[in-house]
Amino acid sequence: MDRSSTVVAFSISDSLFAVEVQNVREILASRQPRRLPNAPKHLLGLIDVRGEAVALVDLRILLGEPPNEDVDARILILTVPDTAGAHLVALRVDRVIAVTMLDNDGQLTSVAEAEMLDWDQRIVVGVGRHEGDLVFLLALSALFDPAMMASLRLAGGARGMAAPCNAVSAN
Repeated sequence: MDRSSTVVAFSISDSLFAVEVQNVREILASRQPRRLPNAPKHLLGLIDVRGEAVALVDLRILLGEPPNEDVDARILILTVPDTAGAHLVALRVDRVIAVTMLDNDGQLTSVAEAEMLDWDQRIVVGVGRHEGDLVFLLALSALFDPAMMASLRLAGGARGMAAPCNAVSAN
């Protein structure tokens, strides 16, 4: 599958992920959210973004990784499309690596063995590379679908879905 769009690449634990840059409104330093009562663990609360209350989701927790209180974490303010239009969502990530093109002109491959391996790949558009390391391009509509979030919670996250990478530099 071919894609030539620019992405924002970021890390969670020792794995690289990316989202298409047109879905990123801004990148913020980490900040303390206001907790919501009875919220699931991945929903950290609400943050104020230019006068607008935006839900903050910790991607580490959603993917089954342990929480990390790293002060260098970043928050991606995302525009997530859905059937009703688009919504703003804040996504907490460990590090933003780069705003870049993926290697090989953005070429992505699917994980053909996903079904055989009993891995739900709906949250991943495809697998590309950045400076030789594997990068998982996230499907935001699927990732933030309420049914998908519930299934990730029940399964303990998508633990083990990503291969390790060597990228550790932050912007």
